[in-house]
Amino acid sequence: MTDDALEASSVVANRAMNRERRLAGRDGYSRVLGFDILSLPSGARWLDLCCGSGRALLDAAEARPDLDVTGVDLVGYFAAAGPVRFETASITAWQPAGRFDLVTCVHGLHYVGDKLGALRRAASWLGDGGVFVANFDVAGIEAPGGARRVLRALREAGFTYDSRAHRIRRDGPFAGSLPFRYLGADDRAGPNYTGRPAVRSCYGSAL
Repeated sequence: MTDDALEASSVVANRAMNRERRLAGRDGYSRVLGFDILSLPSGARWLDLCCGSGRALLDAAEARPDLDVTGVDLVGYFAAAGPVRFETASITAWQPAGRFDLVTCVHGLHYVGDKLGALRRAASWLGDGGVFVANFDVAGIEAPGGARRVLRALREAGFTYDSRAHRIRRDGPFAGSLPFRYLGADDRAGPNYTGRPAVRSCYGSAL
């Protein structure tokens, strides 16, 4: 399935994972990501990919008006604009202006076709000392060598993966590549560990 077809599918376009998610609470960003966003230094730039309605971003902007907050989502179903900059776009095509101190993606990668490409791009937008952290399910990747090879390649590229929390992280910008070539995606893979339907991403070895 091509990315255009994938983004128009009901699994992706109608996802509700982050529609009402807030910054704090049992399912809030800080707990899901294992990162205290409100601890960012004054003037820090935070980018949230697949931000849903953006309520968590608005929470952060209200608590910390000194932060520069941007949210990107494919659907554009934003709660309000306020002090947050929202953009409607696919994260596989969107290009930022400048670098960020924090880039996050809460459960959004489950619905992306080129997951490994999204990881590489998101980490490349970090400034020196910046942090990228996201939910990531390696079982949603089909590639030669399986999950073991994918995780090995990610670790060699400086990413760390918490298999228990299904969370991936990188500290500092990434300027390299991964040894895989994106072939397409399948939106009929069924539920992943969250219990919701997700997208399987298919790769071959890099040429």
